[in-house]
Amino acid sequence: MPSAPALEFRNVAKVFDGLRLFDDLSFGIGKGEFFVILGPSGCGKTTLLRLIAGLESVDGGDILLHGAPIHNVAPGDRGVAMVFQDYALYPHMSVADNLAFGLRNARVPADEISRRINDAARALAIEPFLDRKPGKLSGGQQQRVALARALVRRPDLLLMDEPLSSLDPALRLRTRRELAHISKTLAATTVMVTHDQVEAMTLASRIMVMHEHRIQQIGTPLEIFMRPANVFVAQFVGATPMNVLAGNLRQTARGKAGFDLDGTLIATAIKHPGLPESPSWRLGLRAEDITLTAPDAGQIRATVGFVERLGEQSWVHVVLGDGREVVATQTGVSQYSDGDAVGLSFDGARAHLFDADGMAYHADVS
Repeated sequence: MPSAPALEFRNVAKVFDGLRLFDDLSFGIGKGEFFVILGPSGCGKTTLLRLIAGLESVDGGDILLHGAPIHNVAPGDRGVAMVFQDYALYPHMSVADNLAFGLRNARVPADEISRRINDAARALAIEPFLDRKPGKLSGGQQQRVALARALVRRPDLLLMDEPLSSLDPALRLRTRRELAHISKTLAATTVMVTHDQVEAMTLASRIMVMHEHRIQQIGTPLEIFMRPANVFVAQFVGATPMNVLAGNLRQTARGKAGFDLDGTLIATAIKHPGLPESPSWRLGLRAEDITLTAPDAGQIRATVGFVERLGEQSWVHVVLGDGREVVATQTGVSQYSDGDAVGLSFDGARAHLFDADGMAYHADVS
């Protein structure tokens, strides 16, 4: 992110009914970024978007756009456009009139309105629909119209609130690709909120993971996935939650942290010296870092409890001797059945460690 962010939160606080949702919240978004705020329902991500748009007021701190405070500026004067989850199109107006409505109210000259509509319609491939009413369009087409209506305003900042959540899976995939293309073509600074990690991982230049109204981690999609800051991020981001197992730390002969899992030592690539004192430790491994073997060929014996066959891959849920569940992945259609005895081999070099507070420790990348 550039040293001078396009959008900046400085020590922002927000109170609802006496409950302090945000306290001293600070982060920045660079010009031209596609910044995604990711988190479960109720974590505060939509409230953040509404604070930026001016639909909610701050109770402390500053929100700056290009270095100028906007938290006390009227919503219509902030240079911000917002795409809502339900599109909020005027049903009695044509697509063209929907796009022009806000511009006419802002007294933009007619020839400029026409030029902006044509540019947005061309970019979003909605030119054939300009004379139609929204009710005659599919959900994906309406979504693109809503996006075009935001873009014709030439905003300094484009905000999107779960714009794909109401679409069916096939249309969501197609529209996600369109959004990715549009964001690169227009180089607009975009902030989108979603609870869908696939949207975040595929669209974002950077992701901010939220939980219980607090920032858990900010980073690129690969940073979030490969080096999660804590247990919550590790288990929230990924096709399946990261496997997290309690055990005891041991130092190996090479100075790395070994993890004792029920008498089996899993050698990690994490340096043991320098790890903080902690009353308990947990090992984290993603499903793709666990290999299913014959019962006597693995490091630990287990029993298959459930298999999810997804076509190109399978998620195999296995149960350890003490009842704990682990998920491993297989390429293609798994041949295992419920109740089969299997062995598990762990790729300790890709393991993560979590202390008693849930903070993560990773192997050096150098």
